[in-house]
Amino acid sequence: MDSEDDMHDANDVDSYEEDYYSGDAMYSDDEDDADDEFLHNDSDDVLVSRQQKNYYTILKEDDISERQEEDITTICSVLSISRDSACMLLRGYNWNVSNVHEAWFANEDKVRKAVGLLDKTDVKLPKAGELLCGICFESYSVDKISSAACGHPFCNSCWTAYIGTSISDGPGCLTLRCPIPSCGAAVGVDMVNMLTSDEDKKKYRRYLLRSYIEDNRKTKWCPAPGCDCAIEFDLGSGSYDVTCHCSYSFCWNCTEEAHRPVDCETVSKWIMKNIAESENMNWILANSKPCPKCKRPIEKNQGCMHMTCNPPCKYEFCWLCLGQWSDHGERTGGFHACNRYESEGAYDESERRREMAKNSLERYTHYYERWATNQSSRQKALADLQQMRTVHLAKLSEKQCQPETQLKFIIEAWLQIVECRRVLKWTYAYGYYLPEQEHAKRQFFEYLQGEAEAGLERLHQCVEKELFTYLNDDCSQDAFNNFRTKLAGLTSVTRNYFENLVRALENGLSDVDAHAPSSKTSSSKNAVQYLYWFFG
Repeated sequence: MDSEDDMHDANDVDSYEEDYYSGDAMYSDDEDDADDEFLHNDSDDVLVSRQQKNYYTILKEDDISERQEEDITTICSVLSISRDSACMLLRGYNWNVSNVHEAWFANEDKVRKAVGLLDKTDVKLPKAGELLCGICFESYSVDKISSAACGHPFCNSCWTAYIGTSISDGPGCLTLRCPIPSCGAAVGVDMVNMLTSDEDKKKYRRYLLRSYIEDNRKTKWCPAPGCDCAIEFDLGSGSYDVTCHCSYSFCWNCTEEAHRPVDCETVSKWIMKNIAESENMNWILANSKPCPKCKRPIEKNQGCMHMTCNPPCKYEFCWLCLGQWSDHGERTGGFHACNRYESEGAYDESERRREMAKNSLERYTHYYERWATNQSSRQKALADLQQMRTVHLAKLSEKQCQPETQLKFIIEAWLQIVECRRVLKWTYAYGYYLPEQEHAKRQFFEYLQGEAEAGLERLHQCVEKELFTYLNDDCSQDAFNNFRTKLAGLTSVTRNYFENLVRALENGLSDVDAHAPSSKTSSSKNAVQYLYWFFG
């Protein structure tokens, strides 16, 4: 791999590459807009604009309300029905305008029956001028009686309680029907607005708004706590990773945090393993031994080998061989027997199982610690990026007598670090599930991961430590320009390393199989051949 070429390519700071790890464009052609994006964002929203957005759209609450109203208005206009009826239709067809049109014009009566959109029935008044409520069986004047399209009369008090209870129960209130069990007439927005309290109206409107996202297969809410944005995703796109305005990046497919290049199945297994009780059992197996009598696990907490089980067992045994302690002593030669290796027997099987559990736990701990450490490093980098934007950038601009727009290479470096920490974190989950018997793939993976991690550490150290020299000390313009070239070069080289790593993992390291030599040479020699091919 020619590092001089990489550094040369990186010197042109403004020739930004395409989207992280894909071929789609991610930068705006308008340089002024790009400058504004980098320098005036109060969070790492820039990660949204830097990544390709042609396959997803971020919707704020106002955007969702506007789209919902547009769809309702469209249905009202085309089908010549009320707004209340349009809401019922769209809810019944998951807010898909095309599906409503298609079904309506194919069989209007069937659609009306399916969603409870019945023709309005006139209620015949008795001679006494009062109507009997079908719930409380009290008689009320007409002005205190209401009904759905079916015409079944109920008093306003019973309607208020009926609708209010349904709203309290949750989003199921959006499909509420007439209280008569055999009646399918829908209870729509108009009746809710007319008969319920202000609090219930607010809840109902909230449910209606959320249904616009939750019932649509192309939209999902951002899973970040407190975020009210949604993501509209173009199904069939290559990557599922999206970044919301709140700065939270997640996988649109599984709604876990963004995990490219690792697939959703691996992420699910890794998360389940992190919280599984089986790891506690592995720790018990690796760090304790069962009492030979009652089989309860015992942890050794003192130096001598004489163990006594807790009451009521109180069995005394040797920690080394699990034999009865009374058999150990000078007269029996028991101590001498403990140091002998027995090739067969239950003792060896128990030791083997404990050793396997210990090795499994150590292997898991190796990958988990590195996964968690990169996560914490990413969080720290996000905090440092925020501080750079809000505090240090203006100070550096004044100290170096340069406009902030000329310092965006620093923001670019921090953004690269944030993204690479995320990728590197998930490569450890990938490595944990990579079969150990696939030596060539594992060697290739560990080489790519090691190169990427080393490049990231150089970049992170440069921007985290060397940069503050220029913030706190007086340095010449030439020295700062040299730093600019170095940092931009490290940013580009690090990006190249991670592009290679991500590309290989997303292909399942298939290049190793496709280009493996036929002769069974040593694994290290094979790995060298793969790397020469991979990097050209």
